[in-house]
Amino acid sequence: MPPFATYPDLKNKVALVMGIGQSRVPGSDIWGNGAAIARFLAHNDAKVFGCDLSLQAAGYTSSRIRSEGGICDIMTADVTSAADVQNVADAVLKKHGRIDILINNVGATATGDPASMSEEAWDKQIQINLKPIYLACHIILPIMESQQSGVIINNASIAGLRYIGKPQVAYSTAKAAVIHFTRVTGVMYAPKGIRVNAVAPGLIYTPLVESLKVNGQEEAYRKIMEQPVPMGRMGSAHDVASAVGFLASESAGYITGQCLVVDGGFTGSSGVKL
Repeated sequence: MPPFATYPDLKNKVALVMGIGQSRVPGSDIWGNGAAIARFLAHNDAKVFGCDLSLQAAGYTSSRIRSEGGICDIMTADVTSAADVQNVADAVLKKHGRIDILINNVGATATGDPASMSEEAWDKQIQINLKPIYLACHIILPIMESQQSGVIINNASIAGLRYIGKPQVAYSTAKAAVIHFTRVTGVMYAPKGIRVNAVAPGLIYTPLVESLKVNGQEEAYRKIMEQPVPMGRMGSAHDVASAVGFLASESAGYITGQCLVVDGGFTGSSGVKL
């Protein structure tokens, strides 16, 4: 188990994690980003409530957190649906009476440049990477405003900051929009006691990456592993979770509208290996 930073002010805070599930890779015990964030918050005695499109994936995360003594309730939801997001918010309020922390962790990438990507693929990328951020904020910001407090953390990507060697124009565009949405919303809601920030993970060793190795996609796996990260390694989901935990805590109480890059120096380096 990794060492967890301790933030006493997170105790008993109600944390909603959108996209809490992760895939299970046979023989592996690594964590996905959303799952690791939920784990970090639970270890700081927050009351975690998570949703995922796959109840099985969410259940896997919940069972792991509960086995370590944490609180983690789950339900299924399509976070591109306003009705589903509303149902999740209602369920959390019914269970806990408030929402102190919102983690928006849903997203997926697709290959394509502007000339080759179909309109349908473009629309789906904006739908899954940007719309859930808006919907969750649209529904939960009024709740936090009534509380006069709250923290929102959006999962962006370094792909929204620079070209990282992959032809994924829609994903990069959506993540850049997430970063700017965070900046603007953070400024707008600062007077209301609500902080809004983002994290931009770099190359993170998640179950998705590990699955390439075990599913016969060795070439794709090799290209990812050989990227020239200045720190000499890929990050882990717990690196992302540690950044999120900091931003959720009062240690970051004077930080809003910002994007915290978690990439081992990759964004500031001179190039990428293609």
